[in-house]
Amino acid sequence: MPIEVLMPALSPTMTEGNLAKWHKKVGDTVKAGDIIAEIETDKATMEVEAVDEGVVGELVVPEGAQGVKVNAVIARLLGEGEDKAALKSASSAAPKAVSPAPAASTRQSAAPASPPSAAEKPAAQTAPPAPAGNGADRVFASPLARRMAAQAGVDIARLKGTGPHGRIVKADIDAALKGGAPMRAPAPAASSPKAPPMPATPSMAQVAALAGNAPYTPIPHTNMRRTIARRLTEVQQSVPVFYLTVDCELDALLEARANVNAQIESKISVNDFVIKAAALALRKVPAVNASWSEDAVLRWDNVDISVAVALEDGLITPIIRNADQKGLAQISAEMKDLAARAKANKLKLEEFQGGTFSISNLGMFGVSEFTAVINPPQSCILAVAAGVQQPVARDGAVKVATIMRCTISCDHRVVDGATAAKFMNAFRKYVQAPVTMLL
Repeated sequence: MPIEVLMPALSPTMTEGNLAKWHKKVGDTVKAGDIIAEIETDKATMEVEAVDEGVVGELVVPEGAQGVKVNAVIARLLGEGEDKAALKSASSAAPKAVSPAPAASTRQSAAPASPPSAAEKPAAQTAPPAPAGNGADRVFASPLARRMAAQAGVDIARLKGTGPHGRIVKADIDAALKGGAPMRAPAPAASSPKAPPMPATPSMAQVAALAGNAPYTPIPHTNMRRTIARRLTEVQQSVPVFYLTVDCELDALLEARANVNAQIESKISVNDFVIKAAALALRKVPAVNASWSEDAVLRWDNVDISVAVALEDGLITPIIRNADQKGLAQISAEMKDLAARAKANKLKLEEFQGGTFSISNLGMFGVSEFTAVINPPQSCILAVAAGVQQPVARDGAVKVATIMRCTISCDHRVVDGATAAKFMNAFRKYVQAPVTMLL
């Protein structure tokens, strides 16, 4: 009986994946441990190793297929003594949630060549004009009039249309905004019609209509982009977040960095100092190194720092484990290795799954200040901006200092304002006196 190769679950949140690339073709011999495919998960693109031996008899799912469900058959291997005739007895049911990746480079117009289906049309277009008399409760209006009314907050049900068969048109909305539109008699509340609400996630046609039907190029969502959108939307909707900002003087740190880098071959970055300072501050204020659950606040024993790394189509957060126990050189070496493999989609699952605290550093892009969105189930993320020279007052005199503005986003269910302030003060002290990181 042929051996079925199934779509693996490569992360705890994965329910489906995209088959990015096959490394084997029909007729190839496969040994346990061979790389057979690359799977794009909700986090990254990962290589999949074979666990069985045999000859590739059938590639059920084509290269580039999207939306392949976990545990769906993606290929079949022929065992010793089997030929392709054995494939006929195997199930031929291929995953139905599979479709080739659409081409993102095709230029499209908001007006399709053929009319979209009712499900694809904007809500305002699903009610075609019709003569009066089909129901007194129904309101007929042009799509433009509906859109204008929705944007201006005009109750379209109260207007009396001047278009054909009493249809509400643009001129009626303009008149309503000027206060001179003819009005319908008030209808009972139970029968007052309402325009269909815009869904939380509008379709391409709806977005294009709201943008004035300008030409556009669709960029298909990757699993990573969908996961980022879903998780960060959940945070904004369900987590009570507050923010604290401190300014850190960088001059002593920059001098210490220059002295260290003059003595070693592999250069240490400002971000390496930031990781170390945050890790030590978490040891001083452990209440920040925690997560919320319905039963209890989980205060983590280890300090595992997730560091945001930008990718072409999203971001990923590889982890420096036990960062408080590591020296700057070790943190630097690990960060360089993790960042390089993250951009090459070569990270192992345990290298980006987990973490107890996150850092997002946009200083290298010249950003002077920003806030970052919490990475659940962590309770905090530190946003680090660029070091900028500016005047500061000290002891009655003005001097120029390099200031790095840092903002922490906190889950208020776990961390109170005073606790976050203690952490930020501890972090600032380490940054401004970098020699204390070595004690």
